[in-house]
Amino acid sequence: MLNKERRGEYLGETVQVIPHITNEIKSFIYSVQEKTDADIVITEIGGTTGDIESQPFLEAIRQLKSELGRDNCLNIHLTLVPYLKAAGEHKTKPTQHSVKELLSIGIQPDIILCRCEHSIPEEMRRKIALFCNVDQDAVFSSVDVGNIYEVPLRFYEEGFDQKVAIMLRLPARNAHLEDWKKLVYDCANPQGSVTIAIVGKYVDLKEAYKSLHEALIHGGVANRVSVNLRYVNSENVDDSNVAATFAGCDGILVPGGFGYRGVEGKIAAIRYARENRIPFFGICLGMQCAVIEFARHVAGLEDANSEEFDPLSAHKVIYLMTEWFDFRTKNLEKRDAESDKGGTMRLGAYPCKIIPDTRAFEAYGKELVEERHRHRYEFNNAFKDLLEEKGMVFSGTAPDGSLMEIVELPDHPWFLGCQFHPEFKSRPMAAHPLFREFIKAAKNNHKK
Repeated sequence: MLNKERRGEYLGETVQVIPHITNEIKSFIYSVQEKTDADIVITEIGGTTGDIESQPFLEAIRQLKSELGRDNCLNIHLTLVPYLKAAGEHKTKPTQHSVKELLSIGIQPDIILCRCEHSIPEEMRRKIALFCNVDQDAVFSSVDVGNIYEVPLRFYEEGFDQKVAIMLRLPARNAHLEDWKKLVYDCANPQGSVTIAIVGKYVDLKEAYKSLHEALIHGGVANRVSVNLRYVNSENVDDSNVAATFAGCDGILVPGGFGYRGVEGKIAAIRYARENRIPFFGICLGMQCAVIEFARHVAGLEDANSEEFDPLSAHKVIYLMTEWFDFRTKNLEKRDAESDKGGTMRLGAYPCKIIPDTRAFEAYGKELVEERHRHRYEFNNAFKDLLEEKGMVFSGTAPDGSLMEIVELPDHPWFLGCQFHPEFKSRPMAAHPLFREFIKAAKNNHKK
């Protein structure tokens, strides 16, 4: 929207929340269907009803209902129904008040999903239906479960999918949930276990690594093992304690991040994984740290670093690329150190060419993939020949070879780093190839 205003597309109009921001929100929702040709588009409005941040989004979906009509748009409200152990009953007031907030802005929920510890009794459903102006059979329990992948099965047992189909005037067929049942069974009945250390600086807020967490679980399901996660604060890791820190770990993963804090701990962890032949997976900054570690301790560039951390280093193996070709827009992109950070990130899906006879190719099984990026700094190609000479393989690149996307060490059981974020494309029944192979390597390491 800001770009449109700067290009003069509003012709001098006053740019307002309504209609300009809400139109952009609706346009994005519509574009999902146009790009994917999906029959149904599910859009989540995060946050809590009443938050000021969510108001433009709620207004946008209010307008969507009017534009699409009742038979083509469904508002499902997820609400908390707390259970008070002292009283031995559920309380519906939070639900009533959140629905009242929605009604005040013109949104009538069609279905109410009650997040709760125990199933909502029939009497309570009647009460919620009465005070929230919905059908009694449109009130469902969303009960806490041990494994999040049980949730679709629970919804199916309650008839949630049938109600959605009826309200959207779609055929209410029986769902085929065999794959979901097998997934839940495999999660509950692993044939082994592995321990993976996640070395980062946001470990006190584990939700920061939620996508990684789930992708590792997906890799475990694909290999029929449970994955035990050991979160390690990289600020507390150094050469003196690295062996004790990672004792008993079958694999080490270093995720993305920004800023210098905790980087030396990540590098120490990577060196330990490389020298002790422990499966290693580096993502985004994790890949960059793997390059720095290899350059320092194998290639002999003792002061090797990233321009992000040490602009004065004589060997900036990771640097701020000022010019590159965007294969999506077919434009030449430019930036410098003074450019706005957000506006100059390589952000979103980009193509990656996989080199045959590498770990990466073994995982993907094809020569061209698309992966999602979120970073500013890149590998410095000036050091490519030297690192290759010392044994590092660049197994994934931009289609024209200008950007290094994946690095690996062929003489290691499994040592791979990627500039992109594969966790965003992993699915419960289709683990991302790199996570699948990483957990497979950790499984083999555990057997030793």
